[in-house]
Amino acid sequence: MQAWLGDDADLPTDGGLSAEQADAMIENVIGRYGLPFGIATNFLIDGRDHLIPMVIEEPSVVAACSNAARLFRAGGGFTTSADDPVMIGQIQVLDVPDIARAQSAITAHRDELLAEVNAAGGSIVARGGGARDIEMRVFPQTAVGALLVVHLLMDTRDAMGANAINTAVEMLAPRIEALTGGRVNLRILSNLTDRRKARAEGVVPANQLASADLSGADVVRAIVEAGVFAEVDPYRAATHNKGVMNGIDAVVLATGNDWRAVAAGAHAYAARDGAYTSLTRWWADDDGNLRGSIELPLAVGIVGGATRVHPMAQLALKILGVDSASHLARVMAAVGLAQNFAAIRALATDGIQRGHMRLHARQMAMAAGAGPEQVAQIAQTMIEEGNIRLERARALVADLQKE
Repeated sequence: MQAWLGDDADLPTDGGLSAEQADAMIENVIGRYGLPFGIATNFLIDGRDHLIPMVIEEPSVVAACSNAARLFRAGGGFTTSADDPVMIGQIQVLDVPDIARAQSAITAHRDELLAEVNAAGGSIVARGGGARDIEMRVFPQTAVGALLVVHLLMDTRDAMGANAINTAVEMLAPRIEALTGGRVNLRILSNLTDRRKARAEGVVPANQLASADLSGADVVRAIVEAGVFAEVDPYRAATHNKGVMNGIDAVVLATGNDWRAVAAGAHAYAARDGAYTSLTRWWADDDGNLRGSIELPLAVGIVGGATRVHPMAQLALKILGVDSASHLARVMAAVGLAQNFAAIRALATDGIQRGHMRLHARQMAMAAGAGPEQVAQIAQTMIEEGNIRLERARALVADLQKE
């Protein structure tokens, strides 16, 4: 890792965030909360090797993601793409006397409104971003009457863009009221960032999936069957997509981005057609190999917010070597596909608990009070016994203390 980052790179072991920095970030700070910062390996994305920083407390995710990436590497790695980083700001307009006339008025002044937003300047416009379009949606019958919703589409370049889009729609609100004769209520971004999607796909050769008990073709079939289950059943899809987000959210956290916004957008997108479904698709190609793809909104940035403030977020971006917000989103999409593959492969073959519980044993040992030099021994004993429980870990700790 040191060679990857350079000799002058600092690798903090205490979370990298001072008490003073924490106090400046949020209110009523009483301390700092640490989480493991790990590195997933083996990722070949668009022909380039990537190390993937992940912040997560759940055992097996980093290891499973790394192993999945190794198998995709055998098929040529991941191919990714991303939309331009266009965010949506919403303006809710009520009590409009004539919605059709209001729509016509906004359309007639569209260029003027966009120019007003861009004239406000800012770093995003200076970098080539800015307001791109205005769209409208009508809800003729709601519990509060007819609604006209105005969407401002804004390219936020390498920022996630929440502050920029919120500032822009607040600035436009009085002009929208004047043009429509209505009353503006909410002015806020949407986290369903479906104009800002990222995609990844890849292939795992069937011969890489064979095990002692199953042929490669058997494993391909089992994974495809598991994927279809998530496509048709929302109860399965929720857990399936949670596996996707295990990978993506860990990278979002590591880079100081807003994991809550990313998760909200992903799950809303999964339900975009009226039924909640899988974010990934899995199928066998003509050669019998496994192919997978993912598409989801990913509004993330490499400038602004915690990405600029948190030292560990800066370190994570340096490890990734990404040069734009779109690049970061494409990497995250590949990680989500890899993690989903790892989870459904385990489910469709050995079961999820076999590998997960081996790593969970270490947590049980620590929870039971084992010292650093005892954790591995106690975990191994529980694994060999097939008895990975807190009570057993406590008994083993007590036995070692007696010795």
